[in-house]
Amino acid sequence: MALSAEEQALLNGEKRNLPFLPALGGWYNEEEVEALTNALRESMDWKAGFTGNDISEFEREFAEYCDVKHAFAVNSCGTGLDGAMQALNLGPEDEVIVPAITYIATAQAVVGVGAKVVLAECHADTFNIDPNDVERRMTANTRAILPVHNNGLSADMDALADIAERHPHATHGPPPVIADAARAAGGGYKGTKVGKRGAMTVFSFQTTKNMTTLGEGGMVTTDDDDYAAYINSSRSFGWGLQGWGTNYRLTKLQAVAGRIQLARLDEMNDLRRDRALLLSECLADAPGVIVPQTPAGYDHVWYGYTVLLAPEWAGEPRDKVNEHMKSEYGVGSGVMNAALPDYDSILNKLGHTPEDVPVSTDLGRRLFCPSLHPLMSDDDVAYVAASIKASMATVAGTVGAAAVAR
Repeated sequence: MALSAEEQALLNGEKRNLPFLPALGGWYNEEEVEALTNALRESMDWKAGFTGNDISEFEREFAEYCDVKHAFAVNSCGTGLDGAMQALNLGPEDEVIVPAITYIATAQAVVGVGAKVVLAECHADTFNIDPNDVERRMTANTRAILPVHNNGLSADMDALADIAERHPHATHGPPPVIADAARAAGGGYKGTKVGKRGAMTVFSFQTTKNMTTLGEGGMVTTDDDDYAAYINSSRSFGWGLQGWGTNYRLTKLQAVAGRIQLARLDEMNDLRRDRALLLSECLADAPGVIVPQTPAGYDHVWYGYTVLLAPEWAGEPRDKVNEHMKSEYGVGSGVMNAALPDYDSILNKLGHTPEDVPVSTDLGRRLFCPSLHPLMSDDDVAYVAASIKASMATVAGTVGAAAVAR
């Protein structure tokens, strides 16, 4: 795989430090610093403390942004997913369909309420759950479909809703489609914002995400009044419904930061799109590299840029490319994510195997996400692309990959 003179010059220069997941995805400006300082000073009054309307205002603004009736701030996407699953009152025979390629938190929320995880294949073009495979895996016990908006690209919510309507549960009716949008704040789907479609949508504001609330945090959105009542009650020890609950609440200072981050979210995502487009342009001529695509009508927000390598690079060759990028050029990359049975022990203990989802298992052994951040310079992006090409050329010569560099 030949590099251009410009690419070779970039790699011959100073070694860069470009982490796989930059530690601050939605970065802060002086506006956040000033607002947080003011809020902290206000909270020093012992008669006020960390009270006020910042949390409710953050929720109102987020609901307005997503065009939904309700938004509830929680302390993480993980606890938001837990609450969403708890709202369904699932039993041990109930099944929830989950994409095979996702972070473990998606499946853990189902395991946590004692229901059965049913893994569905993901599509090679989007790395999102494949509606055709979802339909094949629907049974009389299917109680919910839990898609993930993978790395910032919405799942096909219309297709999933249609499947649910055509396969109603005998007692509970059409299984609700509940979206894990941990990586998709600000994304769009067919003229709506991510968060509008589906029975509930759960977001993450963890430190690496597109917007962040002091390192952790999340939001649950819904247009359903009953789900809203449950989430609102269960996140605060069951108040309101006099049922089970615990503390899933967000703090005042997190909400102060979140309100400003939300106001800046579209601007930050626009920069992500620009960087992703440039990376695709830089990789367009790379043999063995398949760059990610965005279907018409979708608005990708690029929390991760998923590179898919040709089949002959699966497994060890892919891993060696990642290792070489980091060791030789300082470019971090990682698998985001492998198929769940390929890396998670709890699902293995529950009987799931890589052979259950062969398409996703294969994809998970060929994909990786290189370092990408909205504040990268053009040279940084070109350097990342050059490091991928150079590392593939080196690896092809050392592990016998069939895709020999050209």
